[in-house]
Amino acid sequence: MKNTKFSLLVLMLLLPSFMMAQLQRSETFKSKYQLKEVVILSRHNIRAPLSDDGSALGRLTPHHWTNWSSGSSELTSRGGVLETMMGQFFRKWTVSEGLFKENTVPTTSEVFFYANSMQRTIATAQYFSSGFMPIANIDINHRYTASKMDPVFTPRLTKLSDAFKKEAMKQINAMGGKKGIVGINEQLKESYDITVKVLDLKESPACKSGEVCAFDDYNTQIIFKLFDEPRMKGALKQANSASDAFILQYYEEPDAKKAAFGHDITLDDWTKIAKIKDVYGDVLFTAPIVAANVAHPLIQYIFDELNSEGRKFTFLCGHDSNIASVDAALGVEDYELPNSIEKKTPIGSKLVFEKWVDAAGKEYIGMNLVYQSTDQLRNITMLNLQNPPMIFPLKLKGLTANADGLYTFEDINARFTEALNAYDAIK
Repeated sequence: MKNTKFSLLVLMLLLPSFMMAQLQRSETFKSKYQLKEVVILSRHNIRAPLSDDGSALGRLTPHHWTNWSSGSSELTSRGGVLETMMGQFFRKWTVSEGLFKENTVPTTSEVFFYANSMQRTIATAQYFSSGFMPIANIDINHRYTASKMDPVFTPRLTKLSDAFKKEAMKQINAMGGKKGIVGINEQLKESYDITVKVLDLKESPACKSGEVCAFDDYNTQIIFKLFDEPRMKGALKQANSASDAFILQYYEEPDAKKAAFGHDITLDDWTKIAKIKDVYGDVLFTAPIVAANVAHPLIQYIFDELNSEGRKFTFLCGHDSNIASVDAALGVEDYELPNSIEKKTPIGSKLVFEKWVDAAGKEYIGMNLVYQSTDQLRNITMLNLQNPPMIFPLKLKGLTANADGLYTFEDINARFTEALNAYDAIK
């Protein structure tokens, strides 16, 4: 018993403060709350980019990108292993909280899996389910044949007008301060510089042909089209493709120097490279009016699942743009994730809604972003209750959580209703 207490003390001293809060919460909750339901919106795990020599990405460097274990844009073998581990953690956690029994085979109404109709999202859901309920043979629901986007998960604009474009650009420009779009790019100068260096961009086919030798087009153009995702042109767009590929390569390739094409760069440098992708996602999908538009189908879906009688566990698998836009539409306070080079929506991350009920029958919601740290991803670290993934509590603007970090179910339902009404208000 003394050794157990000592080990727990050491663990609590080593854990980041937010992780320690989660550990303490699990010890105190059992006497106050019962876990009733979990709804997860997940990003797919590690995928291969479109990086062959003839692709736009392949032309940005004289080097060859990693020899991926899957086809372009598909989940890699490493991504499958990591996702299985995440499923195992959620199995251990839900069993420890009494939501399920070990090796349970749930009814179709109790557990529901729904993925975007892309290979990487279907496969992610499949691997997660194998770790989560290995003998249940859970159906992974998707609406179309693989490689066709499902409108529920496509962050597309379903309402568009001149007034919408004007307000959206006003909100996007505000991200860059007085200089607007140019200011956004200026804030990324260090990130652009290190990415150009690691790419050896000036020696690339793209530079030698006169296409691009630097990420210096700061006048980023934002393009809005009805029934299409927000898109952009300019340096941020060009650099994002390299940033995305480098992040994936860093996770996939065990040799960090090889992942950086032979360059010795620091973890801080990797974080700067990843920042490009974080900002790219923020610009396209998190302006409040844009988020209300593109996240609407998922906001409605999650709202319905949280209010579905008999449901215990829902797993929705999509993309980083889905998590970013849902967060923004619900008014999540700005955050930067610790222990990750991706500070917003790391690969395989999960937006988790936990429904708890107290002894009096009152329901509450906890919101967390659950993700594997950069070290856990690169080292393929086994996850369990003693060695959990990162669990970061999210806060909602204008709402007050109770002493246990939970929001009342009424407040959460009201916030979802506000987000749905914000979509209805778009002309």
